[in-house]
Amino acid sequence: MLILQLLISGILLGGVYILASIGLTLIFGVAKVVNFAHGEILMLGMYLTYWFYTLFNLDPTFSIILIVPIFFLIGTLMYMFVIRPSLNAPELTQVFATLGLSILLQNLALTLWGADYRTVKTFYSDTVFTLGPDISISVSRLVAFVTSLIILAILILFLNKTYIGKAIQAVSQDRSAAMLMGISVKKIYMVAVGIGCACAGLAGALLIPQYYAFPTAGVSFILISFVVVVLGGIGSIPGAIVGGILVGLLESITGLFVPELKEASYFIFFIIILIIRPYGLFGVKGSEQEGAR
Repeated sequence: MLILQLLISGILLGGVYILASIGLTLIFGVAKVVNFAHGEILMLGMYLTYWFYTLFNLDPTFSIILIVPIFFLIGTLMYMFVIRPSLNAPELTQVFATLGLSILLQNLALTLWGADYRTVKTFYSDTVFTLGPDISISVSRLVAFVTSLIILAILILFLNKTYIGKAIQAVSQDRSAAMLMGISVKKIYMVAVGIGCACAGLAGALLIPQYYAFPTAGVSFILISFVVVVLGGIGSIPGAIVGGILVGLLESITGLFVPELKEASYFIFFIIILIIRPYGLFGVKGSEQEGAR
């Protein structure tokens, strides 16, 4: 029963990590840019959800209807004013551009909301239901997991069934060939960054009933997202899914038996995997040039 409880808790946690990480791997897979501001976008998603709840009593799950278009717009603006000007610049310029944006967003949050910890307590935040004498499931975590799965399914359908989704895959696989086929690569970059930021904002909305929002909250989530993305293989969406579940399981198991090593556990596993497979579980050599599959 204990093992089953740990598996359930780990998978539920991993579902949210997938949503937090998938935008990062999508942006890198298409535009070949590592977005160091991804965690701060997630942090803004938490704060905006907090605002919606405080001002309009809007449940975090329903607030995603507003979060998606707002953060898609934020993503397109980030592409136009931060990423696009640095696309042809040296990689170090891209790193400092997104890193500088992350510091700017942290200070913006500090100005708007202060340094106090904030969270959203819904009627189901502390509710759990039991499946047996030793198995209990947090309702807020289950809601976040199910919503993550629905969003993930919609994203996969979008990428595989729509013209824009297929264009995103074409650009990620071979930018030159996509240009020859008449695809506007820069527009696809913008759409990919917009979708990536929308996913990060969504993850923030789903996480705030379980985690506190504060100006540097994104730092811990960007570290987890990097572990998930690199563990699964940079640019690989299936890899991000498997990586998210693995990180969730590791955190859940070590959190019970060795709480002080809860966060260190997935970094240790991450290092071991990179020694064995430097390009990740689902990655291939040169994936940083081939892009998402």
